Amino acid sequence: MAILEKTNKAHGYAFTLIAVVIFATQDGFSKYLGERYSAILITMIRYWAFAAFVIVLASRRPGGIRAAASTRHAFLQMLRGVLLVTEIAVFVYGLAHTGLAITQAIFQASPLIVTVLSIPFLGERVGWRRWMAVVAGLFGVLLIINPTGGHFSVYLLLPLASALMFAIYGVATRAVSRKDPTFTSLFYTAVGGAVAISIIGPFYWTPIAVANWPFVAALCICGAVSHYCLIRAYDSLEASEVQPLTYLQLVVGAVIAVSFFGETLSWNMLLGSATVVGAGLFTMWREPRAQSKNRPATRSGVQP
Repeated sequence: MAILEKTNKAHGYAFTLIAVVIFATQDGFSKYLGERYSAILITMIRYWAFAAFVIVLASRRPGGIRAAASTRHAFLQMLRGVLLVTEIAVFVYGLAHTGLAITQAIFQASPLIVTVLSIPFLGERVGWRRWMAVVAGLFGVLLIINPTGGHFSVYLLLPLASALMFAIYGVATRAVSRKDPTFTSLFYTAVGGAVAISIIGPFYWTPIAVANWPFVAALCICGAVSHYCLIRAYDSLEASEVQPLTYLQLVVGAVIAVSFFGETLSWNMLLGSATVVGAGLFTMWREPRAQSKNRPATRSGVQP
């Protein structure tokens, strides 16, 4: 049994690392295409492939699509889909106007924002240690953006807005997960997002050059395979084991940014990224300990 558990965890870590590499590669394709076409168009095509992939998965599961679509939080599930597809469109637009490495670095602030939003929306308690980590992480974001520097661009606020939307999406996901299974949330993320962006996406349709279709196909394949790898990873690992590894996306993204887009990694970006990642890892480490302390209060009725 112990050997089997170790094997399953090894597979889970392998799937996580594969997903991280693919997500970073996907951002590279998004930047390349976003510089040439509308971010809404690119996101719509990507979501069509994502939704098709999830529908195929749902049809092969017990109960089929009807079971996957069964939810006790219909409005909140649809809102999650709209939030994520909007966040991705904003992120792609930001990639097209800023560097890949700096955009990914700023976006890593989303777990810290989740910590803050979990207080009013989920009734969670955040101790002074995690508050200090949040403040340090936001200072790291300011260091990356460098608003007083000569190279500051207003476009750097786009990945910050994207991180905020992703954080709200994350809080909503926590809320629906109390009654809905994980795959139901994935189903509404894909299908709800595809429906939402398909309402406005056709207005941004422009012909895609034949030479760029391989990049579009690669983007769609990356989206499907990365989500499949994450699903497999969560089959074997806890979220607390998966999330720290996702920060490796910064490293892979930086390699892609320097190698393929000729970007330069400035000292403030490196220091700010290290600060944000360190703060994020600390909040992840403290969260389960804080929850264990809060359980007695929850049982006594203090916390809903």
